[in-house]
Formats: sequence, C-alpha cells, structure tokens
Amino acid sequence: MKQIVLSILSNAGGVGKTTLAVHVAYSIASAGFKVALIDLDPQRSLDVFCGLPPREVERTTVHVLSKSFKGDWSNVPVWSESKVEVCQGHPLLAEMANELVIRKRGEYTLADRFKSYPLEQNLIILDCPATLGMLNTNALAASTHVLVPVQLEMKAISGAAELIEWCINTSDELQLDPKPTILGFVPSMYDEKVAMHRQYLEQLPEIASQLGVKLYPRVRNSNEFKNASAYGQTLHSYRPKHPATKDFKEITEDIVALIKEK
Repeated sequence: MKQIVLSILSNAGGVGKTTLAVHVAYSIASAGFKVALIDLDPQRSLDVFCGLPPREVERTTVHVLSKSFKGDWSNVPVWSESKVEVCQGHPLLAEMANELVIRKRGEYTLADRFKSYPLEQNLIILDCPATLGMLNTNALAASTHVLVPVQLEMKAISGAAELIEWCINTSDELQLDPKPTILGFVPSMYDEKVAMHRQYLEQLPEIASQLGVKLYPRVRNSNEFKNASAYGQTLHSYRPKHPATKDFKEITEDIVALIKEK
C-alpha cells in the first residue's frame, strides 16, 4: 500500500477546507485505514472541528517545523473508535512561516520531516492556511496529491484557477519529482436554492476540463456541519443518516484506490 499525503489548498478563506479535511479523514478511517490530520493553519480550525483544547507550542506543528524536532510527534487521537490522529496547529505558525523563508531548505522542511521521521498512517491530510505563503509551499513540497475546495462564486472560481497555476509553477521552481497530482476541484457549500450556485455549478465542468482537473460532486451547504463541529464531531458521527454524509463518497473511493495501488 502507498502512503498518500494530501494537501487541501485554497487561496481564500471560508471555502470549507477544514470541513473537507475532517470528513475525508473520517471517511477514510471508516474504510479501515489510518489517517493523520496535520494543521498548518495558525487559526487552528482543526481544534474546533475535532473538539480539541489548545496545546502548548512544543506539542504542535510549530515544533514539527522547528530545528529542534527529532521525530517526537505529539499527535492526538480523535473521535472514539476512529483511526484518526491530529497534529494540532498554533498561532505561532505565522512566525514559523517567516523563519522558514530565511532557513536553508525552508521550503522542504515538512517534506524532510516526513522523510526523516515518517508517520505510519496510510493517509496524511494537510489542512492549509488560506494564503499562498511559505506554509502552503511546504505543504505542496511534501504532498503526493492536492485537493481544491471551490466556493460557487466568480471570485472563488477564478482564484481556484490561479491556485492550479501556482501549484504547477511552484512545483517547477522547487523541482519536485514527482510533482504532486491535482486530485480535483470540490464545489463546496452548495445551496441549490441559490441561482448563482446552480449557474456556476453548471459552468464548472468546462472550467475543470480546460484546466485538466477532475470535478468532484458538490458538497452541499448545511447548518448541520456547523452543529456537528460545535460538538467536535463530523456529520457522520453527529447525524449519520444526513444526506450530506454521502457527498464525500467519490473522493473517499478515489483516495482508497490510491492507497491500495502497488
């Protein structure tokens, strides 16, 4: 089996990155695989979604990226009976990003950590900040695949297209070999009652085709996602019969197939 490192990237906030991260993690774990969620966002959204209290900086992703890291991962198990662990974020990640800019091999720090101190999980999901700075560059350099949530607004769609170009150009500049594969676009926060959402959803297949990117089924907008996160749960555990739990099915199937590749 292969280990997949999946970056969930966006150059805009509020597009559902962490919602996507935790629900894909839960779905893959439910299929019998081990998953690590790594928070690269100084806003620590994963703490909220996983019901975790803040941790001291020495037990967060800041330490993983620091020069003193020697493989002492401090990942926390989440959701009883699941196979998911979280490496929590911290506000000082913003300062760490500045330090990485001037450090030798700063762009490759996370990739170097995975190589020198490998994790055992089948899938590692990187929940990234909503900027294209050094933390996202680290994520790209460490990744085998990239998933891009797209909000159904013109600015967000054009931003997603720019993000694909950034991934390609940055991979070239970093001489990544192999380059991470763009797994696809995920239309997020879809509300069928909103005419603009229906219109852009109809246009996305052509845009994705022009970019050579797969388009996944939309993830609907539902207050139940927020309600579940308020309890530190996924929708699957909070309301397992809710129809939105099926919105992640095709992504899950594709990732499982990648893990099982010989």
